[in-house]
Amino acid sequence: MTVERQAMLCGLGAVALWSTVATAFKVALAYMSPLELMCLAALVSWLLMGVLVYRDGGMTQALRQGWRTAAWAGLMNPAAYYLILFAAYDRLPGQEAMALNYTWALAMAFLAVPILGQRLTRTDILAGVIAYAGVWVIATRGAVMDVAFADPLGVACALASTLVWALYWLLNARDPRPPLIAQWQNFSIGLPVLILLLLWGPGIQWHGFMALGAGIYVGLFEMGVAFVLWQFAVQRISRTARVANLIFLSPPVSLLLLNLVVGEPILPSTLIGLVLILGGLALQQSQQAPDVAVDHS
Repeated sequence: MTVERQAMLCGLGAVALWSTVATAFKVALAYMSPLELMCLAALVSWLLMGVLVYRDGGMTQALRQGWRTAAWAGLMNPAAYYLILFAAYDRLPGQEAMALNYTWALAMAFLAVPILGQRLTRTDILAGVIAYAGVWVIATRGAVMDVAFADPLGVACALASTLVWALYWLLNARDPRPPLIAQWQNFSIGLPVLILLLLWGPGIQWHGFMALGAGIYVGLFEMGVAFVLWQFAVQRISRTARVANLIFLSPPVSLLLLNLVVGEPILPSTLIGLVLILGGLALQQSQQAPDVAVDHS
């Protein structure tokens, strides 16, 4: 098998795993709070990343340098980002939270203007108008002339998570740390913060094996294996636009799984809004250079 084909298969594997996480979030949050889920998932991911870093011989480097960046990056991801994202999934139907979360790439384009000094093109602006029209359709559940959102706090959390995620990647644009080491160091900072919040708040509680399995799945696959597969694909593909475009396969599969596993009826407003969001993303990506790819989680 060629390296190119291996990279595409890894990209497909990552997208397949990301397609299941909206369902996993909803299943896990039916048993535990967002903070409890975050602590369990982050612990599992931290252990997995630590094993991988040690296996690759990078633990010495991980222990010696890079902690100044990790000190703030770990507070953004995993702590702030996933707590806000899980809060959105806790309040909204999974299909709505998932669709709104896909606007993070557009948020990155707009935030890159003040942070990196980049300029917006007319295509960027048009893509933003189209995608955020989709956000409006989803937030109002089709009642587009009504300014009363079905769940204002849930929508705010979903959109806030995209801002945190976009800021995280923009501020890390020049991070010299290898991705695996950076991920492990960030979780090494974020995990103790999350545990302290849990102990200070509801405390550690047992919610049954179903909750435990769902939390382990989120940490192992959404935050762990999918990240490794995606990094492998991006680093080894000849044209990263090919693997980046695979991300558009995830939302339809996510909707189907939410319907089949969680039992969520697919709302017409979600379908319309998602088409607008993905259309805006496709328009924005069509102008990117072929050697640029985006990460997603």
